[in-house]
Amino acid sequence: MNSLTVAPHERGVIRLFALDMRPEEAKFLREPGAADQILGVEGLDPDQIDIFPVSDLEDLGLYGYLNEGCGVSKDQLDHNMLAGIDGWVMVLRSAAFHDRAATLKPDPRLRLIGLYTEEATNWAGGTIETESAKPYSAAQTPASDETPRRVGSAVLAVIILLAIGGLLWLIL
Repeated sequence: MNSLTVAPHERGVIRLFALDMRPEEAKFLREPGAADQILGVEGLDPDQIDIFPVSDLEDLGLYGYLNEGCGVSKDQLDHNMLAGIDGWVMVLRSAAFHDRAATLKPDPRLRLIGLYTEEATNWAGGTIETESAKPYSAAQTPASDETPRRVGSAVLAVIILLAIGGLLWLIL
């Protein structure tokens, strides 16, 4: 099944699984390495896996969690189907795979609900037409006097010479 294959360097993909198991078993999946076992892969990032009962989402629901919380566009989500899901779910982000390819071999108690993609940031922008965006529009600083200021260096040299001379006078 293609949705259970993770491409190398995959970004922004969310896999939603229903967990057909007792709450104690689902809670145990939060332990390090437990999700690896049930998904049939090793080395997953536990920070990129959410396991929770749908009832914890209260009024937000899975639809709101995926849309508002995960950035999945509304056109990918079926509100009625997501509202009909209860019990525990697992949200698996592609970042959990550390840019590695993987083939998931999930336990039979996991049922894939859907594969969703996060909305990507649109970095395209139009040209800025404001006056301050034009080249050389900043206030010009007045030209500074280019003559070197050597007075401080001369005073410092005299003080050092006096200190050395004083030390030599004390020693001799």
